[in-house]
Amino acid sequence: MSLARVQFFSISLDGFGTGEGLSHKAPFGHAGGRLHQWQFATQWWRKNAGQPGGSNGIDNAFVQLHDRGIGAEIMGAGKYGFPGWHEDPEWKGWWGPNPPFHTPVFVLTHHTRPSIEMEGGTTFHFIDASPAEALEKARKAADGKDVRIGGGVTIIRDFLAARLVDHLHVVVVPILLGRGVRLWDGLEGLEKDYQTEATSSPSGVTHVTFSRLST
Repeated sequence: MSLARVQFFSISLDGFGTGEGLSHKAPFGHAGGRLHQWQFATQWWRKNAGQPGGSNGIDNAFVQLHDRGIGAEIMGAGKYGFPGWHEDPEWKGWWGPNPPFHTPVFVLTHHTRPSIEMEGGTTFHFIDASPAEALEKARKAADGKDVRIGGGVTIIRDFLAARLVDHLHVVVVPILLGRGVRLWDGLEGLEKDYQTEATSSPSGVTHVTFSRLST
């Protein structure tokens, strides 16, 4: 069976995966881009953005795994758009006409709408489903490949709480946000189900991976 994976999801030292005050102009609220600067500085990311240079160390090694083996993605309504996006029939996500997913993407929302086919192989499907139901649909669409649980924070927490995540990669960024949405709330003892490893990067972030233990 394909694996359910979370890839390089950034959180602050105090556990917040996004800030407070999300809006159309501030997708991560008061956190701004601070949680993702390490990612934007990598060679792989800059190359895909049409920019030269970038780091080529451990951070780059992790981000260049973005597409490998992924056949579908699940994301929440909060990642797909700003609060209230469902009232705008023209909204097609943050990523322009050619989103970086290149697979079927299942958007979990109470405000469903017809699927949207984008350039580059991405098709957004809007479904109102439980984590288990969404994962079943995504696995069928992935055709044997893995399913990425793309976020935001609440979606990843819900999938972890339901014990549906096989591999989790969290990047701890050395900043304190103080407010926003925390990843670890309600997940006490989660580490007992996983083998964990931590790798520090010269950029200052720490990569923590959780691989599900065999049962």
